[in-house]
Amino acid sequence: MESLLELLDDPLVQAAGIIVGSIIAAWLVELAISATLAKAAAKTKTDVDDKIVEIVRRPVFLTVLLWGIDWALDVLAMPERFASPLQSSMQTLLILIWAVASTRIGSVLLTAFAAKERQRSMLQIRTLPVFDIMMRIMVVGTALYFMCLAWHIDLTAWMASAGILGVAFGFAAKDTLANLFSGIFILADGPYKVKDWIVLDNQLRGEVTHIGIRSTRILTPDDVEITVPNAVIGNAQLLNETGGAYMRQRVRISLSVAYGSDIDRVREVLIGSTVGAAHLLDKPAPNTKFNKLGDSGLEFELYVWIQEPQYRERVVDDLTGRVYKALNAAGIEIPYSKHDVYIRGLAPELLAQLRDQKPN
Repeated sequence: MESLLELLDDPLVQAAGIIVGSIIAAWLVELAISATLAKAAAKTKTDVDDKIVEIVRRPVFLTVLLWGIDWALDVLAMPERFASPLQSSMQTLLILIWAVASTRIGSVLLTAFAAKERQRSMLQIRTLPVFDIMMRIMVVGTALYFMCLAWHIDLTAWMASAGILGVAFGFAAKDTLANLFSGIFILADGPYKVKDWIVLDNQLRGEVTHIGIRSTRILTPDDVEITVPNAVIGNAQLLNETGGAYMRQRVRISLSVAYGSDIDRVREVLIGSTVGAAHLLDKPAPNTKFNKLGDSGLEFELYVWIQEPQYRERVVDDLTGRVYKALNAAGIEIPYSKHDVYIRGLAPELLAQLRDQKPN
């Protein structure tokens, strides 16, 4: 009996017992998770909790095991020069285990939230990679911080230097950061998508071919692809021609006819010029609008509807030619701008010469 007590007092035996006990405890904890949490998660409608339980099972097992090993090292009362590196190594291993688990859990949660159809949410399927990268950066940064603490590394100087470098980086890369955040907002808000036809500040018009984090590529009607920084788009007036409830859009042809023209006849000729024109919709039907009494003539507009924006320039060209020919065939004059010039203050001798001058 006395020899057994002496054996139990041996630090090596105690450390071995603690390690064996920690292995058993870790196995029991993992078994309890499988018997309780896993079964409870299986009864829910979503599989998110099932995935989270599956992810944390092994880290919990390893955490209990490492805790037992750390306790065993304390019992052995090893010299500080050996004990401290071993404890720091185990703490680093524990941080790595939970950092990996945290990134996996974060990815599962982000994917689950992004799958929900919420129009006003910034977290959507198309923005998921951005938030996933940001989450991983935060986890890695936090893990590195605690690793430095585990190895007793003073981070005061490093943090001060990082603050200064952060300010300098912010000034140096302000345009890049502006494009980055604008890209995130564009992807989240969704003012346009690939294959949409957009107009920026009533100038640049084209089809969106690619939406990236830094820039958007637009293919113009001239078959020239232009890369526009997202910060420019974020600050521009954006017209989405394919947005709204319908894909169709209205095309407008402006014209002027001479004073004295029969208004009803003008309307009839304009509507008749659209018969047989390509790419026009039957509903809504073409119509006209008498805008105002202009300086040189009566100003009208012809409205037609098309289904696909890429044919807009072609339709404008075709209808403009049809309207011109139809008005000429109907004998309706298309006026041009003219001005009468009155000259005052001429010398009397010059006025007399002009009166005496006979026309040829």
